[in-house]
Amino acid sequence: MLKSQQVASLHTFMQVAQYSSFSLAAAALHLTTGAISQQMLQLEAQLGFSLFERHSRGVRLTEAGRILLTTVQRSYQDIEQTIHSLVPSTERKEIRLKLTPSFAFKWLVPRLEDFYRRHPEIQIQTFAEGALVDSDRRDYDLAIDYGAFPYPRRDAQLLMEEWLLPVMSATYLAAHSWLQQDWANADNWQQVVLLHDAMPWANAVRDQEWHYWAHQMGIALPERRDHYFNRTDMAMSAAEAGVGIAMARTALLSNELDTGRLVTPFAPIRAKAGYFLITHQATDATQVFCQWLQAQIPAQVSQTDSHSAL
Repeated sequence: MLKSQQVASLHTFMQVAQYSSFSLAAAALHLTTGAISQQMLQLEAQLGFSLFERHSRGVRLTEAGRILLTTVQRSYQDIEQTIHSLVPSTERKEIRLKLTPSFAFKWLVPRLEDFYRRHPEIQIQTFAEGALVDSDRRDYDLAIDYGAFPYPRRDAQLLMEEWLLPVMSATYLAAHSWLQQDWANADNWQQVVLLHDAMPWANAVRDQEWHYWAHQMGIALPERRDHYFNRTDMAMSAAEAGVGIAMARTALLSNELDTGRLVTPFAPIRAKAGYFLITHQATDATQVFCQWLQAQIPAQVSQTDSHSAL
């Protein structure tokens, strides 16, 4: 069993590992550099192995130190999350929200000012760490995930359907004008570069959305030299730069079409996937946020309708 002194030293160990410096960790913890150094020497002696390699410009974790750091960080996160979940909902005005970076950056963030203005008492911690949302880890209050129908989790609520729309720069469209008249000719598609979200949802094939769109349009796409990204917004940015044609999701389009940064000769088609809301911790704050989210959907549907006329 860990002694109380070792528990305190492990917290110090995390700080030293974060800063790679005894002096910077000491400043963060309001201790002296000597006290930090002594704590680490004592901890290493108690553990029986070295945590750091000392050098003139700071410290560097040993392999054993890296392994221990991963476990210690996870343990502290679990403790924080447990404490967070036990706080009565009437007292907690904080929401831990997990979602994909593309949806966070292109859809949620531009709308958050409205939520903060209406509910300044609620704090939102947004986590958009990976291309896919890991909803099995219970380190969140709410999660918004993009997934195919039928969505595998029974506790998920459909938040919003999605529509697919090929987009490109105006220059790229001008260089491939056949896209406006003769797009049904499959051979023509050998002339263009398609930009893919390599993994739109868990276990999806990496060209899933493009092939679904082509099937719906009655096109058999030939083999080409394509480019792949792990985020849809990156593929859209590449399209804007003239690299090729990206399969955009209309929820992730803000004003790119209105300003001409991206153009399309096509109308949107309904995707085989949508955005799903998963509630892990139901609180007064999450209820308010979910109601606000639902209120944003009619505006999104209206925007999709306007794109269909392009």
